[in-house]
Amino acid sequence: MNTLPSVTVVVCAYTLDRWDDLRAAIGSLRAQRHPVDEIVLVVDHCPALYERASTAFAGVRVLENAGHRGLSGARNTGVGAARCEVVAFLDDDAAAEPDWSLGLLARYADPEVAGVGGLVRPRWVTRRPVWFPPEFDWVVGCSYRGLPRHLAPVRNFIGANMSFRRAEVVSVGGFRADLGRVGTRPLGCEETELCLRIAARRPDAVLLHEPAAAVRHRVPAVRATWAYFVSRCYAEGLSKAQVARIGGTRAALSSERAYLRSTVPRAFARALRPGRTAGLRTAGALAGGVGATVAGYAVGRARRLAPAPGAHGTAGPEAPQVRRPAVAGGSRP
Repeated sequence: MNTLPSVTVVVCAYTLDRWDDLRAAIGSLRAQRHPVDEIVLVVDHCPALYERASTAFAGVRVLENAGHRGLSGARNTGVGAARCEVVAFLDDDAAAEPDWSLGLLARYADPEVAGVGGLVRPRWVTRRPVWFPPEFDWVVGCSYRGLPRHLAPVRNFIGANMSFRRAEVVSVGGFRADLGRVGTRPLGCEETELCLRIAARRPDAVLLHEPAAAVRHRVPAVRATWAYFVSRCYAEGLSKAQVARIGGTRAALSSERAYLRSTVPRAFARALRPGRTAGLRTAGALAGGVGATVAGYAVGRARRLAPAPGAHGTAGPEAPQVRRPAVAGGSRP
């Protein structure tokens, strides 16, 4: 039997408001049937959270974000501090199923596999809105209808549940600091851009979607609203425009073209079947979601959004973002 690689799990957090969610995330990692080797909690520029977490989680390395404020900087801090062969990422408001680590790590027996991502199930705090199309579950950071239902290669992962060989992330310079979420700003696509760079650097690299490696992602009431749905779709369009500018339109939008050609038309057909509950409202959400995303993309392309101050302008190892920070304090194993 092949020996599974060692794994560091990085959890990034930025607010005390999610303390109970964070405790659940850490607890789910401690409950893995195949124990993870290391848990690193990176606190993104929130001194109160850092102070509390440093004494609350025994056996967890608690670090402060050593880079730019935001999720990309926090993830790069985690990668830089990781001691293991594989680095996995779990959102602070997600909880891993007991066989999550095994599902991810088993696929690294193939040396061509550069990364493995898994299924992200929504855990709605309120009831799922009847109009909310499953094809748009990416709006709330979850796996959506249209993704492979079985093990399959994919272009990129959902950030709440993904892993990479650490060497692959370091070799391409880590996550771009001018992409991704900062606090509650609903931008993203830093995972997509990183995956594109890994594939460009090593064309034989395989990124696998493994549904057996599942997490449950908390969806608060505010994300179950029409206002959030539209704003998140618009922000996704803005983010896609940035990725297209950085990595080229063909690669950046390959999955999106298939989504618009196949997944969305099928969703419309399902929504408009006779007797479908809230079918017209769902069809309206599909149309509104596509429209808002396209509008955001058009605005983003027109603006040619400039990189954030201090962010590197090229994506590659010549301008690395990942570094091993000098860390003082924090919980130790």
